[in-house]
Amino acid sequence: MNEPWKVLEQRVRPDFRKSVFFGLIALAGLVVGTRLGDIDAPELRERLIAWCSALVVAVAGIVATRTASREVHRIAFARGGDAAATPLRLLVQLSGYLITVFVVCDLVGIGLRNLLVGGAVTGVILGLAAQPVLSNLFAGLVLLFARPYVPGQRVRVFSGAIGGPHYGTIVSAGLLYTVLDTADGPLNIPNSALLASAVGPFHGEPPEETPDVPPGPADDDEAAAVATAAALAEVTDEPERKQNGD
Repeated sequence: MNEPWKVLEQRVRPDFRKSVFFGLIALAGLVVGTRLGDIDAPELRERLIAWCSALVVAVAGIVATRTASREVHRIAFARGGDAAATPLRLLVQLSGYLITVFVVCDLVGIGLRNLLVGGAVTGVILGLAAQPVLSNLFAGLVLLFARPYVPGQRVRVFSGAIGGPHYGTIVSAGLLYTVLDTADGPLNIPNSALLASAVGPFHGEPPEETPDVPPGPADDDEAAAVATAAALAEVTDEPERKQNGD
């Protein structure tokens, strides 16, 4: 009789069970706080129910979001690698935290209109201050979803902003930087610069670079000798040209 339950327990991961359990607790806290609690009620009992329900929803929502994001990351990593698992985990966390914040604010009587207006002003200020970080973040999300490369693949990168071409193996594809293992060592490329670059697979050995060597003393002496010989030849030929002209 217990065999099906053992098989189900082996298939269902602990993070999934925790996310379902704490998600139900958060839902129950929302129902109790909405039906029995009122933050503006004259009775202390209803205000306490509202505050306790908000606390339960906050704690259970955070735990459920974290466990659900870990479970999504595990499944996506097993099927699509880190390039697909990382953005999905981030999206689950952002969605869960936003839902938890909105529910808690509704239970404690904070108007969503004031929250959205204040959040918009704060978002504009933070967006201007963190524009380079946000550009790398969104570029990383685009690259992870588009998947022009995968970790472990040898690629070549052509870009005027970061020089190049660069040849190497993709070590990791993060949300801010992509690590390229080149012959000179690991190279951390910002995702915003990488999004504007031409990236393609590469097989074989990278071409040898010919360094630009500045002219040395020997080259200077040779150039001076050539210039001196040309000047002497011009001086020697000048009397002959005058005689022929006469």
